[in-house]
Amino acid sequence: MRPGHLLLAAAFMSAPVHAQTDYAAAVKADYDRDLGALWDHFHRNPELSFKEVKTAARMAAELRKVSGMVVTEKVGGTGVVGVLRNGAGPVVLVRADMDGLPVQEKSGLANASKVRQVGVDGVEAPVMHACGHDTHITAMVGTARRLAALRDRWKGTVVFIVQPAEERVGGARAMIADGLYTRFPKPDYAVAFHVDADGAAGIVSASEGIQYSSSDSVNITVPGIGAHGASPHQGKDPVYMASQIVIALQGLISRERQPLDPGVITVGSFHAGLKHNIISDEARLQVTVRANNEAERARLIAGIKRVAAGVGTLNGMPADKMPRVDVPEGTPVTANDPALARRLNAVVAGALGAERVRPFVQEGMGAEDFAYFVEAKHGVRGYYFGVGGTPQAALDAARNGGPKVGSHHSPEFKIAPEPAIVTGTVATVAAVLDLLKPGATVAAN
Repeated sequence: MRPGHLLLAAAFMSAPVHAQTDYAAAVKADYDRDLGALWDHFHRNPELSFKEVKTAARMAAELRKVSGMVVTEKVGGTGVVGVLRNGAGPVVLVRADMDGLPVQEKSGLANASKVRQVGVDGVEAPVMHACGHDTHITAMVGTARRLAALRDRWKGTVVFIVQPAEERVGGARAMIADGLYTRFPKPDYAVAFHVDADGAAGIVSASEGIQYSSSDSVNITVPGIGAHGASPHQGKDPVYMASQIVIALQGLISRERQPLDPGVITVGSFHAGLKHNIISDEARLQVTVRANNEAERARLIAGIKRVAAGVGTLNGMPADKMPRVDVPEGTPVTANDPALARRLNAVVAGALGAERVRPFVQEGMGAEDFAYFVEAKHGVRGYYFGVGGTPQAALDAARNGGPKVGSHHSPEFKIAPEPAIVTGTVATVAAVLDLLKPGATVAAN
């Protein structure tokens, strides 16, 4: 266990074991009454990034049912903003993402999605909630209901953000560009959670620093000179050149990266040609790049551009046919405010019971565009936490050679909705109540 984890564990131990808030039962009753059915609806009817028209409309309708909620639609495209005021006090942003993924569901669930949709790229694809966003938006409805029912315990304003296009890491920026922080109350704090298929159902964890890595989508276009496959000397083969780029990119990780500074470059897509015996005139690569700090992020992207140009020069390509690199999507590292995370981790431990809040350990390089809401220039302090979504028995079975647990973004992804939604709701309500308790002021950074 790391030293920071020892301190965090000690903080958790100060909270009462087996504690439970007096509103946890109400959250569970909400789930039994209609939140479970709402999750089922969202799971059966996912929509792709920036295409979440029906999901946004349903969320707007659900938020409008909450007494005092003022709802605005079409913020940053399909985004929804709900504002719940309760006198003077700090402002807390609560965010949930709502988009699905172009994945054919093979979860085996009775309510598996059968939806197909044309995305913003013009391509029709199967659609699935393969990352748990249906859980997030359902928990937001539960959170809004509970906070409205507990008005006597808080003062201030809660801004509920139903965000589009997290999967394209573009929705947060789009909402901010559309006046999220000027048209609506500017938050002092931002809170969100993500369900975790690799975590035990009902267990919460949050970092006192980095929670998610940066992520950049990189497109590499490799022009060639077409020719007959039997006469390669008459052309320039883009498949060969793109293959050289694929191999050379790994040198940026294995030979240039400081070994203790995490970084990933993965080529997820390679497309070229239409026929066995034709040297095509173009190859296209789609690459994802991950890092844990902005300096490494910049180095990797600069390195990709250098490698691509070097391969073009190596193969004698003219200036107008050199490989082209562009970065259409990206998000910085998502990091929690350390002091705020220590405070709210203890609050959540008190609400759920210390045994259900565990020290955070980064085990992968997933990314989140929540980072844009808490960029330093905005002065918004962030708290992002994970909620386990897989029953412990299933995790144990997988570790012992049994059926694997479906990972995020996979066709087999599935979580146990009840513990994830109830836990996520209770934890979010506990955090917001603490930040907005009567007489609270915004703590200095």
